[in-house]
Amino acid sequence: MATGKYERELKGILSAEKETLEKVTKTCSEDEIEQYHSVTDIPFMVVRAAGSLGIDLIAIRGELSFPIEVKSSKEDVLYFSDKERLTEQVEWIEEECSNSGVLPLYAFRLKGQRGDKWSIFTMDISNLSKKHRVVQRKIPTLEETTHGNYKISWEKGMPLNRFVSYLRYILK
Repeated sequence: MATGKYERELKGILSAEKETLEKVTKTCSEDEIEQYHSVTDIPFMVVRAAGSLGIDLIAIRGELSFPIEVKSSKEDVLYFSDKERLTEQVEWIEEECSNSGVLPLYAFRLKGQRGDKWSIFTMDISNLSKKHRVVQRKIPTLEETTHGNYKISWEKGMPLNRFVSYLRYILK
């Protein structure tokens, strides 16, 4: 699961901290590096959040804001049914974001991965602004198992470098 280390890493990336960007792009391709560094054009304001059911970060940039839940694993698939708390958490996030019209993000960091280690996901949320709906359509949603439980498959997410590069065009 996510530790403060990965929350701080993602906060540094989205905030365009030069040292963090240099560190996370060491094993990235030239294209990934360029896309990661596009966040320096318009960095996010990112605050760490605390809550019992959890939102780890809140990222704000122009007209967009995202509550972000950070997950990490050595395994490339994370099953929410493995821990009851994860199921409660995803249900809470879905309800709160639907009620408030906010698009949540799940940032999944794959440990031991070369290149871009981060993959981004969202949820099917109603009541969103036009800009949030445009973003929502581009980002893969959490998957459901045959038993109706949520899971995240790292390889099916949107790489973080593509996400930050994509948002550069949305906010013009």
